[in-house]
Amino acid sequence: MRVADASRTGRRWRSPAAILDPTANRGGAAMTVYFIGAGPGDPELLTKKAERLIAACPVCLYAGSLVPAEVVAIAPTGARVLDTAPMTLDETHAEIVAAHGRGEDVARVHSGDPSLYGAIAEQIRRLRADGIDYQIVPGVPAYAAAAAALGQELTIPEVAQSIVLTRMSMKSSSMPEGETLENFARTGATLAIHLGVRALLEIERVLAPHYGADCPVVVAYRVGWPDEMLIRGTLSDIRDKVRAAKITRTALILAGPALGEVSDFRDSALYDPAMPHVLRPKRR
Repeated sequence: MRVADASRTGRRWRSPAAILDPTANRGGAAMTVYFIGAGPGDPELLTKKAERLIAACPVCLYAGSLVPAEVVAIAPTGARVLDTAPMTLDETHAEIVAAHGRGEDVARVHSGDPSLYGAIAEQIRRLRADGIDYQIVPGVPAYAAAAAALGQELTIPEVAQSIVLTRMSMKSSSMPEGETLENFARTGATLAIHLGVRALLEIERVLAPHYGADCPVVVAYRVGWPDEMLIRGTLSDIRDKVRAAKITRTALILAGPALGEVSDFRDSALYDPAMPHVLRPKRR
C-alpha cells in the first residue's frame, strides 16, 4: 500500500515502512530520496520525471564516473551537488541523513536503470533502518540504448526470444551458484554481459562451444556519450578488435545470433492477418 501526498517536487509517495511506523520520520522533516536512472549517458534520454526531480531537489548525489555532468547541470541554483565516485557508502548516507534533518529532497542519480547493478539495495537497507522515504525512478538501460544505436531488435522471431542480463565477476562480488556464463550459454539467448571487457578470452572460451566461433558479438563502449564506440565482430576476433581500440572499461558486451545480419526469419505473428487475436478477432 502506498499513500500519496503533495510536495513541491510533484507527487510523492510514502514508503510502506513509514506508513506502518508513524515514528519512522521522527527527528527529521518530511523528505524523499529519489533513486534516479539517468540512462547510459545522453542527457536527452532522461525521462521527464527524472529531469523534473533533478531540477527541483536541493541535494543531488550522482555517480560522476558514469553520469555526465550535463545530466546534473539542471540542478537548482544553490543546490548541493556532489560526485559520489570518490565517496564511501557511509559518506553518501551521511549526506542523505543530513538532508533528512533539513527536510530537503535528495536526487540520488545513477547511470542506466537503478534496478540493474545500481548498488541501491544496500542504500535502501540503510534508508529503511533510518525511516527515510525513498522512490525509484527508472531509466534507460545500457543494453536498450546499445540496441538503438545498432539500429536493430534483440529478439528476432524463431532466432532469439530471450535476453539474459548478466555480468562477469572480475573484481566485483562473486556470482551466485548456478548463475554461470556456461549455464546461460546453454539457452542460446542473446546475452548482455556487463563488466566483461577484460574477460573476453574467457567469454570466448565459454560461449564458442554453444554459439560457434563465428557468433556475432558487439562491444558497446560508453553508449550515449560523445565518444561512443560500437565494435562489431565475432567470438573469434572481437578480443583483437577491442584491444586495438584500447577499450578496458565502461563497455557492454552483446552476443548471440540475433546480432548478425539475419534476413530469413519469419514475420512476427503480432501483425499476421492469419493470426487473429483479441484486438483483431477476424481472419483477413
